[in-house]
Amino acid sequence: MSKLNVDQKTIKNLLSDNKADFLIPDYQRPYAWDAEKECFTLWEDVFTFAIPEGDADKFNRTTAEYYLGPIVTFKNDNGQMEIIDGQQRLTTIMLLLRAFYSRFEKMKDKQSQLLREMIGKCIWKTDEFDQPDMNLLKINSEVATDKDKEEFLAILKDGVVNDKMKSRYADNFRFFQSKIDEFVADYPAYFPYLPSRILNNCILLPIEADVQDTALRIFSTLNNRGKALSDADIFKAEFYKYYSKLGRKDEFIKRWRKLEEICEKHLHSNSGTPMDELFSRYMYYERAKKGIKRSTTEALRSFYGANNYALLQSDETLCNMELLADFWNDVYSMSDDRFSLRVLRQLFVLNYAPNSMWTFFVSVYFLCCKDANNQLDDEKFYKFLTKSIAFIWAYAITNPGVNALRTPVYAEMVNLVNGEEVDFAEFRFPLQQTANQFNNYNFYNGRPITKSMLVWWCMQNDKQVLPSLDTIFEIEHIYARNRYDMEGSLSSRDIVEMLGNKSILEKRINIRASDFKFADKKKYYGGYTTSKGEEKKATSVEELKQLAKDKSDFTEDDIKNRTSVILESFRKYLDEQGLIK
Repeated sequence: MSKLNVDQKTIKNLLSDNKADFLIPDYQRPYAWDAEKECFTLWEDVFTFAIPEGDADKFNRTTAEYYLGPIVTFKNDNGQMEIIDGQQRLTTIMLLLRAFYSRFEKMKDKQSQLLREMIGKCIWKTDEFDQPDMNLLKINSEVATDKDKEEFLAILKDGVVNDKMKSRYADNFRFFQSKIDEFVADYPAYFPYLPSRILNNCILLPIEADVQDTALRIFSTLNNRGKALSDADIFKAEFYKYYSKLGRKDEFIKRWRKLEEICEKHLHSNSGTPMDELFSRYMYYERAKKGIKRSTTEALRSFYGANNYALLQSDETLCNMELLADFWNDVYSMSDDRFSLRVLRQLFVLNYAPNSMWTFFVSVYFLCCKDANNQLDDEKFYKFLTKSIAFIWAYAITNPGVNALRTPVYAEMVNLVNGEEVDFAEFRFPLQQTANQFNNYNFYNGRPITKSMLVWWCMQNDKQVLPSLDTIFEIEHIYARNRYDMEGSLSSRDIVEMLGNKSILEKRINIRASDFKFADKKKYYGGYTTSKGEEKKATSVEELKQLAKDKSDFTEDDIKNRTSVILESFRKYLDEQGLIK
């Protein structure tokens, strides 16, 4: 069982302890507190606490306490306290104390010198005579992606900022210096009380775990405001250690930043950071290489942490992840330099898949099938995407739920790494049973497969232009739902929700095309000119533009016929992909 040490302490008691030796580890994020926001709030809070109503005499030093928050750490192999939570506040407290220390250097009275010595023991380690050694700070930073960390350490050591220093550390140190100067000018008699009360009455809650994982779990439980350390932050530290041993630390930092930029731009995750999403997509390739077909998926940290993070002690892993990130950058940018138009059309459809499994599947395909130039054979990739769409769409109706999809897709991932073609041979769909399931399926708007089917159908039209991925499409009822309520001209309200009555439509148009009369919808589908001469663009959905030209109304027969055409077309699509048995 993991051990914890939890002991509420004043700033003075925590930092002046001879054992205090804090490390902001390489996997932490750069310092982010801002002078005009967080630092201002901290100053106002401690000032109001220490000098209540502007009167130092109203403070009760025996009972008054101001809670600043927890500091979650664990002791690393070097005996240092690695900070998991509290990095921002502890860094800022150190800057504040250093600003007070610098101010006391100008004051020669005994009280000021005592406070200066007290603060000094919080910033620096002490020698055997209990005197601060100004070469040994009680906090250090190894944050891999923080280019300004040396500036932080220099400010603590020297108490000096020059005009060339532009970091947040320098800005915040200047801020505290200015607030201290203002305080001395406005309350000269009260000045010693403020730092004394910050040291003796402001409370931190140090929580010391014996191992990193325990500290991370505690942080996740306690923290509901700050950003938790992501899996990618931990993995970054392992990469950093590996490349540092090779003497390639700076190279790694540069490469990691580029990866982060790509992921922040394009990748999104429901449960983690964009970089976590990249690690997830890459994980499926490594799982497949190990021949893993089981439907249960390990947590990222468990998978990559196996054998003491052996997978991250490899140049190949980072190189593969960079290639994968570049590939997805081109997918989401719809790069016609990398992909043909027909491939881009299929990728567009997949972006409306009923679940995210396709992103893992395509990632494995890319890493398995790329050539020496990191490109894919267009014909083979097109066939793979087409078959994937057919299978995933049909499986979402016949076997709903992403968990069900894992079994066939994981098996095909293993086939890919073994050089075999994707065929889903063991999971083909029975003709009559599948037809019945599709015909009886209720394509409600709330079901993701409904929009998936509509996007697929839209892109079956050879004249359909390829929309931008940034376009926001909504589901349009061609025969409006409120038309049934007003006219009652259908035999059943269920007809309104049939697939044949639905289409994708740009949100900008869907908002305006909500009138229950088809005759009024037509102008929005086809575009028109307002009475003021303003041009309103037509939809990009080719079928709706054609309906606007060909029809004066959209009736129950039209809905039923269109439903039959869409479903029969999809059945043929499945058959063409060899997925019907």
